[in-house]
Amino acid sequence: MLFSLITKNPKRKKRTFISALVLLLFFSNTFILDNAMRLWEIPTIKESDMKGYDVGIVLGGMVSYDSHLDRLQFSKGSDRILQAIQLYEDGIIDKILITSGSGSITYADIKEAPLIKRYLATLEIPEDDILIESESKNTHENALFSKPILDKEAPHGKYLLITSAFHMRRGVGCFNKVGIKVTPFSTDRYSGGPRRWSLDFLLVPNIDAFQAWNVLIHEMTGYLVYKIAGYD
Repeated sequence: MLFSLITKNPKRKKRTFISALVLLLFFSNTFILDNAMRLWEIPTIKESDMKGYDVGIVLGGMVSYDSHLDRLQFSKGSDRILQAIQLYEDGIIDKILITSGSGSITYADIKEAPLIKRYLATLEIPEDDILIESESKNTHENALFSKPILDKEAPHGKYLLITSAFHMRRGVGCFNKVGIKVTPFSTDRYSGGPRRWSLDFLLVPNIDAFQAWNVLIHEMTGYLVYKIAGYD
């Protein structure tokens, strides 16, 4: 768009302006985004179709810690732990394994899994039913470092993988790679439910769509890199 404003060539000005406008409309269109997410995200499953899971494996990346207030701050991804709590309360999973260390270089000693375990304890979930893995820094390590814990606590058990729908492909691939067969339970979906055909959804640009495309492109890139690296 900027180039179209400063170029002196009329044909180039017109072409770049139209190209910029098309890209703007494409990436701000919620209908296009919804369908792209439907193709990428792993669909969730109903609780009525599930029973008898030994461990619900919850991937991290859902909270930050305010050391001044000694308080957890929950992000959009916190649907992962909220769904896990519900599954536990409903008796679908017997234990919760939280796998997450610190992804921060500056605050490497502040690890997510122990903080979430402390939060779960306030909800009176028995400590014996809360397992943690707090050394991993990415999805590959989530799977790699969770395996010895699962082998010890629930060998040959049934495992439910609980993470965001957009992240589920990479998660399932990583756990399968290390020999852990999991059933995917997708949370905080960007898509889902019946398709919408209202005019505002079809035609009106939405700035939130840009952020969602950022998430999708980042995840697709990560999935490709993991494939090349042999992590899934």
